[in-house]
Amino acid sequence: MEMTRVDLRNYLERIYNVPVAAVRTRVQHGSNRKRDHRNVRIKKPDYKVAYVQLAHGQTFTFPDLFPEREQSPAGGPVEEGPFQQKPSSHPRQGGIPNWFSL
Repeated sequence: MEMTRVDLRNYLERIYNVPVAAVRTRVQHGSNRKRDHRNVRIKKPDYKVAYVQLAHGQTFTFPDLFPEREQSPAGGPVEEGPFQQKPSSHPRQGGIPNWFSL
């Protein structure tokens, strides 16, 4: 909420090296329609939305924040074993590996 248009433009140009043509911002007000068990209104917090227009011909791709690891946490190579299988994609198993289910 505290960032201004100029702050946002400088952030994108310096951190991500992306030329910015225009920045438009607006404040989205949080709803206050819900009530709790004491019949008191619960208001969601307000937040700021920014619309950024890049310079002509420029594209932006988000950086990969969680790259796949090539090594185990101990520092050695990743070893394949019977208990290191990918979890099942079955919706009722909830991410439990195949070897654990009946």
